[in-house]
Amino acid sequence: MRNRWSIIILMLFATLGLAANRSWYTFNEGIQKAKKEQKPIVIDFYTDWCSWCKVMDKNTFSAPEVEQYLFMHFIPIRLNAENQTENIKFQNKVFTPRQLTSAFQITGFPSVAFVTPTEEIITVVPGYIEKTKFLKILEYVQQECYKTNVSFDEFLKSGCKPSTKTKPK
Repeated sequence: MRNRWSIIILMLFATLGLAANRSWYTFNEGIQKAKKEQKPIVIDFYTDWCSWCKVMDKNTFSAPEVEQYLFMHFIPIRLNAENQTENIKFQNKVFTPRQLTSAFQITGFPSVAFVTPTEEIITVVPGYIEKTKFLKILEYVQQECYKTNVSFDEFLKSGCKPSTKTKPK
C-alpha cells in the first residue's frame, strides 16, 4: 500500500512538472504550431516596464493549473509590444510587434488576445486577470462558446449551452 501511494505522489509531481518547465512560443513559431496542431492561440502582449504584466506572469500564468490547461489546449505566445526590430507575420502581412499591437487596437498592458488557428481574432482582454477568472476564459474559448453566441456571463452561470429561455413577444 505504501508503495502505491509513493507511485501516485511521484506521478502527480511528474505531471505538474511537465507544465512548469514549458516555455512560451515566439510569435512566428507559435502561429505555425497552432496551424499544424489546430489549437487556438493565446498572445500575451506585455512590456518590460509594465508592473501588472509581471504580477500576471507570477500569479496567473505561472499557477500550475493555469499553465497545465494553457499548454494542453492552446499555443501560448509572448510578444513584447514595444519591439520595433523583429518581423512577424500575421494574416499574410508583415508587422513589427509594435505595429501588430496597434493592429489589435491594444492601448494598455497587460492585454491577452485569443486567436483561432486560422488567425482570426476571437477577442482581446485588457488588464490584469486573476488565475480563477483566466481559467474560466480559457475554458470558454477552448469550448468555442463564442461560436454559439453564449456570453461569458452566461457561460459562468450555466456553461456553454445557448439559453433556452424564450423572449416575450
